[in-house]
Amino acid sequence: MVKRVAASRKQTWSWQLKIELLGVTPSVWRRITVPETIKLPKLHTVFQTALGWTNSHLHEFVIGGVRYADPDPDLADELGHVDQKNVILAKALRLDSRCFDYVYDFGDDWHHIVIVEEQIPDRDVAPSLIHCSGGANRCPPEDVGSTRGYAEFLEAIADPEHEEHDRYLHWVGGHFDPTRFDIDATNLALSKIKI
Repeated sequence: MVKRVAASRKQTWSWQLKIELLGVTPSVWRRITVPETIKLPKLHTVFQTALGWTNSHLHEFVIGGVRYADPDPDLADELGHVDQKNVILAKALRLDSRCFDYVYDFGDDWHHIVIVEEQIPDRDVAPSLIHCSGGANRCPPEDVGSTRGYAEFLEAIADPEHEEHDRYLHWVGGHFDPTRFDIDATNLALSKIKI
């Protein structure tokens, strides 16, 4: 009697993404691995956590010309968002896309570019693992006033003689190191996100 070999399960993948905040110096970026089946609301949580944002403002993903977000009834006509609630990243991207945009805080307009660097078979990584494997520098403080406001903020805190030096330091709790990035703390925070 010949034994039948059980059909192997469908191959699943994780994606290595590089997200970079545009227009700031020093450059702020993270390299993150996420499951291909991640939905956009969860990806938003991953980005907020990895970058150090506080999820205090609206956001949108722009993928293949489509703008996905949590629709805001007051801005629905103006922004033309598609509800992100059940959108899976792999389906939104399709096979031919390798990058998309992530915008956070429509006032400060923090624009991030996201590049799909690699697709990794789940046999090579822990399935459903969200992990940060690299990055640099700290994201700007919330409500600092966009890229120009952040540049002015950094100039002021670096110069004790600057008229705004003390006020800005007090505003951020006494200290701000723009070059700080703690990968272990980032991964600890990411490990708490359930897929």
